[in-house]
Amino acid sequence: MNKQNQMGWHMLDRLAGALVLVLASVAAQAQTAIESVTGSIQSGSEVIRIDLSDALTALPSGVSIQSPARIALDFPGVSSNVGRSAIEVNQGNLRSVNVVQVGDRSRVVLNLKQATSYKAELKGKSILVVLDAVAVAAPAVGAAPTFADAGSRDKAPLKDIDFRRGDDNVGRIIVSLKNSQVGVDVRQQGQNLVVEFLNSTLPEGLRRRLDVADFGTPVQTVTTTQLGDRVRMVVEPKGAWDHSAYQSDGQFVVEVRQQKVDATKLVQGPGYSGEKLSLNFQNIEVRALLQVIADFTNFNVVTSDSVTGSVTLRLKDVPWDQALQIIMDAKGLGMRKSGSVLWIAPKDEIDARTRKDLESAASMQALEPLQTQSFQLNYAKASDIVTQLGGSAIGTPNSGPRFLSSRGTAISEPRTNQIFVNDIPSRLAAVQDLIKKLDIAVRQVLIEARIVEASDTFGKSLGVKLGSTAGSSTTAGVAAGSVGLTGNTRFTVGTSYSNVTASNGSSGSAVDTSSNFVNLPAVGQGGYDAASFALSIFSSAANRFLNLEISALENDGKGKLVSSPRIVTADQTKALIEQGTEFPYQQATSSGATSVAFRKANLKLEVTPQITPEGNIILDLDINKDSRGETTSAGIAIDTKHIKTQVLVENGGTVVIGGIFTLDETDSITKVPVLGDIPYLGNLFKSKSQASTKKEMLVFITPKMIVERSAAR
Repeated sequence: MNKQNQMGWHMLDRLAGALVLVLASVAAQAQTAIESVTGSIQSGSEVIRIDLSDALTALPSGVSIQSPARIALDFPGVSSNVGRSAIEVNQGNLRSVNVVQVGDRSRVVLNLKQATSYKAELKGKSILVVLDAVAVAAPAVGAAPTFADAGSRDKAPLKDIDFRRGDDNVGRIIVSLKNSQVGVDVRQQGQNLVVEFLNSTLPEGLRRRLDVADFGTPVQTVTTTQLGDRVRMVVEPKGAWDHSAYQSDGQFVVEVRQQKVDATKLVQGPGYSGEKLSLNFQNIEVRALLQVIADFTNFNVVTSDSVTGSVTLRLKDVPWDQALQIIMDAKGLGMRKSGSVLWIAPKDEIDARTRKDLESAASMQALEPLQTQSFQLNYAKASDIVTQLGGSAIGTPNSGPRFLSSRGTAISEPRTNQIFVNDIPSRLAAVQDLIKKLDIAVRQVLIEARIVEASDTFGKSLGVKLGSTAGSSTTAGVAAGSVGLTGNTRFTVGTSYSNVTASNGSSGSAVDTSSNFVNLPAVGQGGYDAASFALSIFSSAANRFLNLEISALENDGKGKLVSSPRIVTADQTKALIEQGTEFPYQQATSSGATSVAFRKANLKLEVTPQITPEGNIILDLDINKDSRGETTSAGIAIDTKHIKTQVLVENGGTVVIGGIFTLDETDSITKVPVLGDIPYLGNLFKSKSQASTKKEMLVFITPKMIVERSAAR
């Protein structure tokens, strides 16, 4: 190429460069720019005016979040000529405005004092953003506002605590204070609302628990106690609720109301804890929408190149992580999290990447060198742990890998109670963590049973013997010790019928000693014969006799038998303790001969405890209380009492698991017909007997977790 041609090409290059600069300058001058942002109050409404160099054809997309309260508007293809990024307004609900330019787009962020919604409209070359009015907000849930400072060091007593039911079933707790300088701290703690009055005292009459469930408000109870130098009030509401509190002079009021469900808002699902935001987009690209969410979170979002398409959505007060999940579900996307970076791609792509990573990890395990590590066990048996790992004890085959890798092995050495594991380092670390959880001391439980048997017996019996004899004159001089009544009539007394017949001479050979036409004596009670009193009336010639014996007996007995077996066992380990007697009896064998067998009459306690995570104890109980019964021709009978049940008992508590109560009553009369029915005189011709037996058995169980060794002694 000659020199003239080279100069021509050089001139063309310079012209082309100048033309590019000119076009870029024209393009820059033609690009729409934000000129100013101002705030004002018009007709009671807050209006933010955004002036641009050229009119826009559509409203910018916006997003609002609850905490911190802000509204962001995106202007694609718009630059910023404001000259500063932060504009202090501090008027109404608007705190400040930030204008930031990133690349070929700009963002206007309205920093609010309280979260609210907005409306935007185009007006020539300006955009008007109208903020909705907000009411005075109640203290936020979980916040701890202080209504007044405790400026005085003197403790002020609370004067009164009252509860009232307001409109719309609002529960109102009214506390009368000594003055308006009492500091009050309000916060939500779990499901309860805690109110603390700083540097205050609570009179004895106000230290109580108010049960206000019958008022029909969310508040169930109000408990007020003294806690150091402050008074704590715990309000226990039910259901979904919110609260507000205010203080006026010497009166502090807490209002708890039922939370109203807003049908226009999406319910926050389980597991979503991000800051709430509102989104309203029409046909926006998914990649741009993901970038908007990333700008308001602390996460960096990496979007795969295969993520394409657009979406239209409107979300109001939704956690940002739930909004992200909604977008991914709508477009069939998945997510992988690594630290503060979120990788978003189609689910198939994520699954393929995950599968590839797992295959790579598996191949690395097949090539990774093996290491051997020993583990000393303190409480568990080595053979049991090896079985759970999937290894084998010495001399036994391997039961198959479970916690170990395909190349890993584990053996136990029972003499030293050690485990030797040969596997890759990652599995050795997993085995070590597992052994730390399994090789722990098992908690023990002391179970005490008290079997109380009480008996109450009562018996009463009344009987009579009555006889008459006409004797001969040969017996006339026998009754020398008789006592005269009137005329020729005499009588003798004795302890029994036979005694008086012997003393008055009617037992002579000429007299029939068994001449009693009524023989209904009293029945013995408790193994004792009835007491008797006899009387004989006869003539002075001793040849006519009337003999009478009255017998009576009353028995009253009370008994109590207490059996208290105790046993200590480990958690979820069956234990048995028994005491008793074996009674022999004869039984026939297959050859026809007889042999001696034994039958047990035992006091037995069989129990399996299980300690729950809350500290209670579940007991599987099997209790026997046997005793010797009556003797029969076949052998000795056994009286049995048996209880088998499962109960849940608090640690150290006592529960009655069962009881048996029996009552036997008997009332009998034996009499001579007709004569026994004669009033008063009929008692000489009858015998009465009454018996009552009451028996009761109760079984008490007391389990205790053993914390120290001395507790088992």
